[in-house]
Amino acid sequence: MFRMRLFHVLLFSLATCLAPISFAAPAPQETTEQVNQLDINHADAAAIAAALEGVGTVKAEEIVAYREMFGSFTSVDELLEVSGIGAATLERNRDRIVIVQN
Repeated sequence: MFRMRLFHVLLFSLATCLAPISFAAPAPQETTEQVNQLDINHADAAAIAAALEGVGTVKAEEIVAYREMFGSFTSVDELLEVSGIGAATLERNRDRIVIVQN
């Protein structure tokens, strides 16, 4: 009788210790932030202001005015020529901007 009870206690202890162990693989975690890209040559001022960090309506309208005056952008760095767009703003948004030629 004692042996049977001891066996049940040991079996219960073993089951309790193993219960929290999970053998399932952990769910993969996203390590990269997905960033929506903006085609600076075709976007209107509202889309530019919405997509770019630190660029409001006035700066977005300056970007569109520059594009209309001088033609399509040929590089992202050309945005530095637009009034109100500095190096810090450009670097913050570089990954969000694409240049698509007509």
